[in-house]
Amino acid sequence: MDMTTCLKSLLLAIQEYRGGRTAQSAAQLLKQVKEVSGLKCDQLLSSGQVLPSECVSGLVELVGNPNTSPNVTSSIISLLAQLACGDDSREILHSSYNLTSILASVIHYHRATPEEPLVLQCLQVLQKLTYNTRIFQSTNYIHELIAFLVTNIQSNNDDVIMLCLGLMANLCRDNHSVQSHIKTMDNVKSFYRTLIDLLAHNSLTVVVFTLSILASLIMNEKVGEKLFDAKNIYQTFQLVFNIIVNGDGTLTKKYSVDLLVDLLKHPKIADCLTRYRHFSACVAQVLRLLHFKDPDSAAKVLELLLAMCSVSGLRSQLCAVVFRPAAPKLRAADRKQGTGLDAEHKAEPGLALAQWLSSPVEGAESCSLQVLQLLNELLQEALAADSVSDCVLSFVDMLLPVLLGLLKGLDPSQGDAHQRKHCHRITRVTSLLLVLCSEDSTRSLVSRQVSAQLCLSQVESLLSCCHSNSPLTCLPPGSDNDLSQVYAEALLKVLELMSKLRQQVKNMETSFYRMLQDQRIVTPLSLALTSHHRERVQTGLSLLFEATPLPDFPSLVLGESIAANNSYRRREAELSVKRVAVQDVPSSSVLDTSSRSVHSLTDKMQSGLELQEQVKDSHVSDIIEVYEQKLLAFASKESRLQDLLEAKALALSQADRLIAQYRFQRAQTESELCKLGSLLKDAERNREDLQGQLRNQVLEVECSKADIEELLQHNTRLQHDSEEHQVLKGAYNALLSRFNESERLLKELQAAHISLTKQADGLKKNHDALQLKHEKMVSVLEEREEEIRSLSSDLQQKNGDIAGLRAELRAEEEKVKEKDQERRELEDTVDVLRKELNKTEQARKDASIKASSLELQKSQLETKLKQKEDELNKHSAMISMIHSLSSGKMKSDVNLSL
Repeated sequence: MDMTTCLKSLLLAIQEYRGGRTAQSAAQLLKQVKEVSGLKCDQLLSSGQVLPSECVSGLVELVGNPNTSPNVTSSIISLLAQLACGDDSREILHSSYNLTSILASVIHYHRATPEEPLVLQCLQVLQKLTYNTRIFQSTNYIHELIAFLVTNIQSNNDDVIMLCLGLMANLCRDNHSVQSHIKTMDNVKSFYRTLIDLLAHNSLTVVVFTLSILASLIMNEKVGEKLFDAKNIYQTFQLVFNIIVNGDGTLTKKYSVDLLVDLLKHPKIADCLTRYRHFSACVAQVLRLLHFKDPDSAAKVLELLLAMCSVSGLRSQLCAVVFRPAAPKLRAADRKQGTGLDAEHKAEPGLALAQWLSSPVEGAESCSLQVLQLLNELLQEALAADSVSDCVLSFVDMLLPVLLGLLKGLDPSQGDAHQRKHCHRITRVTSLLLVLCSEDSTRSLVSRQVSAQLCLSQVESLLSCCHSNSPLTCLPPGSDNDLSQVYAEALLKVLELMSKLRQQVKNMETSFYRMLQDQRIVTPLSLALTSHHRERVQTGLSLLFEATPLPDFPSLVLGESIAANNSYRRREAELSVKRVAVQDVPSSSVLDTSSRSVHSLTDKMQSGLELQEQVKDSHVSDIIEVYEQKLLAFASKESRLQDLLEAKALALSQADRLIAQYRFQRAQTESELCKLGSLLKDAERNREDLQGQLRNQVLEVECSKADIEELLQHNTRLQHDSEEHQVLKGAYNALLSRFNESERLLKELQAAHISLTKQADGLKKNHDALQLKHEKMVSVLEEREEEIRSLSSDLQQKNGDIAGLRAELRAEEEKVKEKDQERRELEDTVDVLRKELNKTEQARKDASIKASSLELQKSQLETKLKQKEDELNKHSAMISMIHSLSSGKMKSDVNLSL
């Protein structure tokens, strides 16, 4: 059964179960869920189709309904966990379907029985959903979920403790709102004590989860400073490295890497790691993990290495480990790969990084980009030294063929996602090649292996795709992730590489200047010059500086394109401001009051500037000092207000514009803090007016409540109508299915009837033919009988002659034998002559066909020749016109150039 049919059946089963929760409907729903689970549905959520979206919405709704059977809920959660197989699917389930809140509500309903399998299943799925996902404090049931986790972490059930710790680690990581909520809980001290006690647990997974939670909650407190002091931090480093290298579970390794990455964000701990004496040995063991063909494990290892590169003291040590001497050539490594690498080659970290660049393993694309970024960081550090070591040069010589192999031609027929990945890879590769071109010794290695034809083909393919995706007549894209921006960035990187190598590579300078004079270069160059990224603007300016002196550079077209880009951005800014001005105000009274207060303070600041010019109060400085303390208090509440605005962003369709408005107001307020002293006096005077407005708002809220009650009643009536509609829809679907079945049977019967009719016609034709053959045979038999009678009479007459003729017959038989031998020889000769005649006839036919094709080509060439002569006449007329318009020495120069 195909996916569409299964999803339609599942949707029908959901509607039936929603209409009446009977045992039969539950069994049917479980059956349909099991059938969908058996299919491959990895890309089901990201397909954007309506049918999967309706099915998932119905399933999530059933999970969140407390009246749903636990078996049905467990089966649905298993299916949803199967759908959440990728980062995109997890994000869709979290943001679009609000599955996190639904599962938190299920846990809240069953909070009295945390050992129940349904609760454990919800905790597992939540841990999967919330990994690397920020959960806002204002999310529904998030406070209840945090309370449940804190309570059960202090229990004695190891299975529940491990799941709760993993989920708590996800919620606390890089989430200040959740961290602040936990710190304000009443039992937070006992929770801290429990976490510290769990550090002695016999499970390494529990220890890693606990360290991650403690690093998020108490790192900047006194308890955290004691816990992660210089004595304990080295033991933590050793524990984490041992888990990463020797751990059995992938989950434990993943969280260990995340823990170490979070610890490196703190300068003191990063400084301790630079002084860790076993760092080089640990990193070498971590790099050995790259030899295993596991993309997920390799991605986490590369993430850890990139985090280490952000620490200046660790970058040089990483270079010493990666660029070790005697790095083998990639070809030798490839030859030995078929028979297995020995221990010496497995210890080569640089070779492992190079292998991941062109690994055929599925899912290795992100690892390839991470490796390119890592090599970029490390080679920048290695080439910044006073002298480049031989081991670095050997590694670069081994690396260059792999990098050039990644610069494959771009296929426009493939989808946008593949083209985007390919352009990102080209950008990373060319950025790495540009780093290598920053030093003379490595630039010579690059120039020996990079050809002008390779760069030219890359530029041509990127220009074709960029021009077809966003032509000059179209408006410029407004997003950095737009495909035209990606094309432009990759194209500029390749052109910059050509500029660096134009003196060292043959024909590179000619190709570079020819590309700069191409009309299609206007689009990517204008996008770079109008970008808000500093690096893109600088690259665009350097290329513009090279292209401006060229005679055929389209400077006027470039100016028009830049002006169009700027006009488009200005219109976008104006429209965004208008949309922000007409957007709905948040319903929260705190946000309402804060917004009105900020607006009133802004007006008073403007009036205060005029007052400062006219009146000089002697007590202004004292008032400013008093209210600066209040402003510091307002600044301390700024983080909570930011979290509240972000939470509203998930519920409102225009939340991004609200955040932009808030940030604009905050920046404007901070820039004028020196003027708030005089304005705060007016704020006190107008406080009573604001209280009156607040009373009016309360009355409006009461009126709104009455309106809401009326809307609820109307909603009840609509719900009743919806139920009737569902019943009618179910009856219609049943009739439709019966109609489809009948139509299918009718088509099958029609096809069988047609086939039987064809068989009957064939049998009738065969019968007629046999009848004719029978009549012919009867006539032939009669003739043969007549002949037999005549022959019998002749036989009687000739029996007498036989005796006399036998002697002659024997003599004649000898002659006949000789004639038969001659006849056979003649027949063989005739067969040979026939074969030669057939060959001659076939050759004659081929020759006639070739002659006709040559005549056709001749006529076509004559037509083209006439067209070329017409064009030549037109060009000659144009040249004569140019000659007539020119004068003096310039005229002779132009004639010579033409």
